[in-house]
Amino acid sequence: MSYGVGIVGTVRATHVMPGMPLPEGAPHEHDYRIEVSVERAALDDAGMVVDIDVLRDALAAVTDKMASADLGEVLGTDEAVTVERLSRWLHDQLADGLGTLQEAEMTVQVWEGPDAFGAYRDALG
Repeated sequence: MSYGVGIVGTVRATHVMPGMPLPEGAPHEHDYRIEVSVERAALDDAGMVVDIDVLRDALAAVTDKMASADLGEVLGTDEAVTVERLSRWLHDQLADGLGTLQEAEMTVQVWEGPDAFGAYRDALG
């Protein structure tokens, strides 16, 4: 059993899938929907899993880097920026912004359309 909190954000950014046929093989934009949830078995002294405002601020800082940008450049990679890779990168960025949360796990889901997403889940701290 665990408690959980979450937030949702959106950002428009460009990516390319090298070696894929058009249109995926050329730079193109997506309106990404990012869902972030944090879970842990016990609440902190303030009665929270994590302060939602802190989580919201961390996501805003990361999406500001992504907005209207080439995600390959933002992530510093020549590899295809898939929703799976993007969710892992977002998890790492958000984890840095949140610091250590005892026995907490965070899941990041990145939606590139209304019916397709990638996700990454790992412990925080």
